[in-house]
Amino acid sequence: MPDETCEIPSDPAISGPPAAAAGLPEGLVLVSTPIGNLQDLSPRALAVLEAADTVLCEDTRVTARLCAVYGITPTLMALHDHNEAGRIPQVLRLLGEGRLVALVSDAGTPLVSDPGYRLVRAVLEAGLPVSAVPGPNAAVLALTLSGLPPHPFLFMGFLAPKGAARRAALARLRAAERAGLSATLLFHEAPHRLAEALVDMAEVLGPRPAAVARELTKRFEEVVRGTLPELAARYAATPPRGEVTLVVGPPPEAAAPAEADLDALLRAALDGHSLKEAVAVVTAATGLPRRQVYARALTLGEG
Repeated sequence: MPDETCEIPSDPAISGPPAAAAGLPEGLVLVSTPIGNLQDLSPRALAVLEAADTVLCEDTRVTARLCAVYGITPTLMALHDHNEAGRIPQVLRLLGEGRLVALVSDAGTPLVSDPGYRLVRAVLEAGLPVSAVPGPNAAVLALTLSGLPPHPFLFMGFLAPKGAARRAALARLRAAERAGLSATLLFHEAPHRLAEALVDMAEVLGPRPAAVARELTKRFEEVVRGTLPELAARYAATPPRGEVTLVVGPPPEAAAPAEADLDALLRAALDGHSLKEAVAVVTAATGLPRRQVYARALTLGEG
């Protein structure tokens, strides 16, 4: 275990990155905000938001509500997927003038399934400072509550909303597992798509353990654990509400794929590929003889 020493600076104005008289960082600061419970905003995050010349946010209404709770009224500027590229020159000018600019998402840690990556790259390439105030993250919190192996883990963000594209992405993951990947998988999912996503996962990934974390840190927080088929049945009967993070356990010990597993891989591959291409993908993923995979693909096509 690495030696982790906690240092408490006696004078925050001379610790950490270059700071103004108040001990605040300079340049662009990525500020993590609550994922539900507004009390989870850290004192340092609040200090940066209060002192920032401009706060970049996905939705100014959401950030304005958060700021109102703490009695602050920063200058807000929208930055989202549709306008990020156009905002970059303006933000670079502000930073070049020595302004303090904060970047927040609607909830959680900026850039993680949220906009801001292109801006951060541009600021770094301009040689300007970038720092961060750490804080809440729904994916990591769901992982720690899931009861599944905490490391290694692979965060996948949102899967494709359409069934065929979603199954193809899951088939690629399964192929990577066949090649040696073994990690707990993390996904965000819209509540109205959760049941069908779980069905696809059960079909492609198999009946492995998983957990559905819902409304984390909020009044109706819930973590439901079970196998993928069990969870698929539960949420097909009772659709969930609120923000959802899905945690899926790593694959079982490597073994020759069962016929049902092979069928699932083939169906997923056939959704987006020709027969020849699907056979090639599944052959590479499983290591099975091409003749065997081709024969099974033909059988499925006749069914």
